[in-house]
Amino acid sequence: MATAALLPCAAQAQADDPTKRRIPTTGEEIFPIGLGSWITFNVGNDPLLRDSSAAVMQAFLAAGGQLIDSSPMYGSAQDVIGYGLEKYGRPDALFSADKVWTSSPGNGPAQIEQSRRYWGVPRFDLLQVHNLLAWESHLPQLFEMKAAGTLRYVGITTSEGRRRTSFEEIMRTQPLDFIQITYNALDRSVEERILPLAQDRGIGVIVNRPFRQGRLTERLAYEPLPEWANEYGAKSWAQILLKFILSHPAISVAIPATTRIDHAVENIAAASGPLPDVAMRERISTFVRDL
Repeated sequence: MATAALLPCAAQAQADDPTKRRIPTTGEEIFPIGLGSWITFNVGNDPLLRDSSAAVMQAFLAAGGQLIDSSPMYGSAQDVIGYGLEKYGRPDALFSADKVWTSSPGNGPAQIEQSRRYWGVPRFDLLQVHNLLAWESHLPQLFEMKAAGTLRYVGITTSEGRRRTSFEEIMRTQPLDFIQITYNALDRSVEERILPLAQDRGIGVIVNRPFRQGRLTERLAYEPLPEWANEYGAKSWAQILLKFILSHPAISVAIPATTRIDHAVENIAAASGPLPDVAMRERISTFVRDL
């Protein structure tokens, strides 16, 4: 794997709070562990599951988390997020990240407004074109919203390496604030081109699928923690996997999803303490790959 991608990123390294990263385009500090909502918050109208999801959000925000990520693609997740924010309050530190996901260019503004109503926020902090769907039309709309002050940041997303060539070209030619990509101890191809390009262009990076939708943590569940885990303040394999991701200086936020309060708090704690160096990153990746 490329080691050049591990050169320091000054925009993030200079955050006043050592547990936070700086968003490259503005210097705003943001906590590097977020909360995803794909599958986990798609619970429909079940009152118990909605309350459970709201409790996860409350614990995440109370522990210092900021960025919550969703999409119109995620079923009832947006409405459930709005329910949780209404129940427990909308802290000033909340960083609302959502997406536009429609093949019709004309439907983008209406979809965004519906998403905003679900969340119950005055405006989104970040809107992203989900998997580049109709990006040629949606990106200009998002840039117009940003210029008008009805949106703070603009981004694009992909997962599992889809449309990599188009993704890179958009990164090179558009004034993006964020990209969202898949990255973890096994899925590392973005280290070769995407992450270095993000650093060169001053684009923040949000990481989806940090645990491969739980498959990595399930595989590691019965493996004893290595002795060196204490050196990095890691109390679980989930924290080790998150520390691996955060140790790459291009990364702004990783967004694991969970249905459990204890896991939300555990994930937040991964931002504290030392991060692996290059050699330890390779050791972690090799261990997981060889399971």
